[in-house]
Amino acid sequence: MIYSTVDMRGLEEIIRELGAEGELVHLERIAPSPARFGDAPIGLSPTLETLARGLWGHQVTAIEAVLRGESVVIATGTASGKSRCYQLPIAHFAAESRGTATSLLLFPTKALAQDQLRSLGELANDVASISPVTYDGDTDQDARQWARRHSNTLLTNPDMLHAGILPFHGRWANFFARLRIVVIDELHTYRGIFGTHLSQILRRLRRVCAAYGSDPVFVFASATIGAPGHLASELCAKPVTTIDDDCSPRGERLVAIWRPPTGSSGVPVSATLASSLLLAGLVAEGRRTIAFTRARRAAELVAARAQRIVGDDLAALIEPYRGGYLPAERRAIEAKLFDGTLRGVATTNALELGMDIGGLDACICTGFPGTIASFRQQIGRAGRSAQQSLAVLVAGDDALDQWYADHPSELFCRPPERVVVNTANPFVLTPHVACAAFEIPLTQPDAELWAEGTSTDDRLGTALVEEAFEDSVRELVLSDQLHMINGRAVWAGRSGPASRVSLRSSSGMGEFRIVGPDARLIGTVDGARAFSTIHEGAIYLHQGLQYRVGRLDVDDHAAWVEPVNIDEYTQARTDTQISFVHIRQSTDLGPWRLHVGTVEVVEQVIGYQRKQTSTGAVLSHEELILPPSTLQTTAFWYEVDDESIEAAGLIDGDPMLLPGSLHAIEHCAIGMLPLFAICDRWDVGGVSTASHHQNGAPTIAIYDGYPGGAGVAELGFAAGSRHLTATFEALLGCTCDHGCPSCVQSPKCGNGNEPLSKRGAIALLRSVQES
Repeated sequence: MIYSTVDMRGLEEIIRELGAEGELVHLERIAPSPARFGDAPIGLSPTLETLARGLWGHQVTAIEAVLRGESVVIATGTASGKSRCYQLPIAHFAAESRGTATSLLLFPTKALAQDQLRSLGELANDVASISPVTYDGDTDQDARQWARRHSNTLLTNPDMLHAGILPFHGRWANFFARLRIVVIDELHTYRGIFGTHLSQILRRLRRVCAAYGSDPVFVFASATIGAPGHLASELCAKPVTTIDDDCSPRGERLVAIWRPPTGSSGVPVSATLASSLLLAGLVAEGRRTIAFTRARRAAELVAARAQRIVGDDLAALIEPYRGGYLPAERRAIEAKLFDGTLRGVATTNALELGMDIGGLDACICTGFPGTIASFRQQIGRAGRSAQQSLAVLVAGDDALDQWYADHPSELFCRPPERVVVNTANPFVLTPHVACAAFEIPLTQPDAELWAEGTSTDDRLGTALVEEAFEDSVRELVLSDQLHMINGRAVWAGRSGPASRVSLRSSSGMGEFRIVGPDARLIGTVDGARAFSTIHEGAIYLHQGLQYRVGRLDVDDHAAWVEPVNIDEYTQARTDTQISFVHIRQSTDLGPWRLHVGTVEVVEQVIGYQRKQTSTGAVLSHEELILPPSTLQTTAFWYEVDDESIEAAGLIDGDPMLLPGSLHAIEHCAIGMLPLFAICDRWDVGGVSTASHHQNGAPTIAIYDGYPGGAGVAELGFAAGSRHLTATFEALLGCTCDHGCPSCVQSPKCGNGNEPLSKRGAIALLRSVQES
């Protein structure tokens, strides 16, 4: 198809024409809804009367609660004016105190903070007492000094609060003494390890505030998630009121489910190529479009292919955007998004959050983003001005993608998932206890503070969190990092520990730099992903350009790369061993046995495959040995009985049939896990073996990909038989003969998807289903 700029046509006409070959398998219409307005908020400063006109009902409810001193979470849809719910209270406190009251706003990304800075800057034109500034890793020293001395509205991120503000709270004494409101935007992003880290940081923040005589109210803003008040309370250790009755107007939204067709070679078109075609088609029609992908590589590929499809005249209107870009690169792309210079962008979830990009007509999801909450957040990027909008879910090879393509109604009726954090994870708790001791010596009441916000029916429980806190203090004392002086635990080191604690990496390895031939910094990669993505010989993508890694310096945390332009990508091969350290709970699933507990996983990159990008064909297998990494985490695992194996006919014949059957179940089970836990396959790992070295039984294990666990394994254990049934149904429902990416093949398999037996997996699961 040749694309050209034409007169604007309706979105339904465009999507039906683009899907004329049968790609469009479902089109859902979400009806518009009118606005429901509220009265002027009671208690708001009279100077803000003009700004408070025309507020929606949920905004009024939130503002009044904050002014009463309640901590709140606003969990309403995209473009529902959540920012106004905290901006007006910030303006109120500033106006009433003549600029002395301070506010702290935390955002998970720098891009979102910049977006809010623009919005608060406009508010400052009406409320002169507000002086908003950003304070993050891109802020130079002069600007940081000015912020400490003069700003009363500080926009930052959890990383900077953790390592750049709390350890130096003495420099911020006036700010903390007058702190009235703390804003946590995009609450739904704080799940797993990142959320667990934030729960520790906010407890440290409350300690520091108390030392200076303040007790701020917390305001959380979130996309729709399950039990938002519970999560918010766990994070800030305070009671939190939930406000989730969305009164904002909504334009009509068309949601298309897209299944890529089979190409001329008989192989299905990839989701990234299908997204490229959709992005190109919509851009050529004059529609401003955002295409989300689940990986940095995919964002680069979608943008590059779309540029080639639209041709030279329109190519400049499309760009990629992802994490790892340098600050100047990010700012330049964001500016073009805001002013409308860009008509199409392919991005990771770096732009999923609540940035007001403005005027977007369409959104493309390249594969299901992992959770219902994230899916709804992504498709809400378009149509923010209440105009008709289009969202397209392009079903990828993943088993869950195909399941939703076959059950589209589940996307719209399934309740949002509950976000999981693990406040007692010792691998996260202990470093933050050390940070807290460096800031202010610890005393007995601190254990009670750490346990606040944990409900008594939670799996951890208040007593368990208190015990975990005391264990951390004891561990730090025994290791001579803390000294007990007059009943207080005092930091014993020369320098603070915060700089050595990474919030976004649980590996403890920090970031690796990507260095070009001219010693120019090209980008960065998290240490946990370094060995598998920037090993020697790896192909690394950055802004559509390919680089081959020539040398990986483990000690210097740097990879040295050379530019290349080839039809090739690489995939690491790994050797993984798992040991069961402690069984917490067990149950029977018919003849199978299911456990959950603490495990130790040892993983080593042993090589990689070179693959052709255009066809996926394997070009070569390369050997590679990198240092092993050890992970202590939580897992749930199935022990398979001999009778089930015999009933499935897997005892005699091919010796690889049983390992291949277990391996196939492992892959499909991981793919279906997000139906029961808020995660995706990249949050967990799996190991299967025909005879585990400890129990001697055929075993399938699925483990949290973070030290100490993030709560996913416990939810998998609780799902138990439902999880196995969904896995069985997914295998039966896939129309392939021998196994494909939609059922048993995994994009992250460290063994190159070998061996796999779909037939054996079905037979084995049938035996337990019928028992």
